[in-house]
Amino acid sequence: DVQLVESGGGSVEAGGSLTLSCAASGYTVADNCWAWVRQAPGKDREGVSYLYRDSTYYDDSVSGRFTIYQDIAKNTVYLRMNSLKPDDTAMYYCAARACGGLTLFHGLYNYWGQGTQVTVS
Repeated sequence: DVQLVESGGGSVEAGGSLTLSCAASGYTVADNCWAWVRQAPGKDREGVSYLYRDSTYYDDSVSGRFTIYQDIAKNTVYLRMNSLKPDDTAMYYCAARACGGLTLFHGLYNYWGQGTQVTVS
């Protein structure tokens, strides 16, 4: 079975940093598409960052502040978040799908983790 487990969320002050981790089991990080998707209360899910091999994409709201990367040896995908703002407060999910190129719509991802809460005050 495929299992994605997020960790690293928490409460931080504005301007702070967090690194989210998504540990995968039953599914390889390499050569698959990965996304970090967030959902704030009362809002729709939005994809903030995507990764496929060496290709990455960032939503304008996080570009220059967030970095998505993978550790193939640990079979883990990360999201480094710097200069956090209150608007970044949300539940953050990692998601995965098999792909042949970067996929920029989270609705196409079929494996999801349970989420980790990020609160910025």
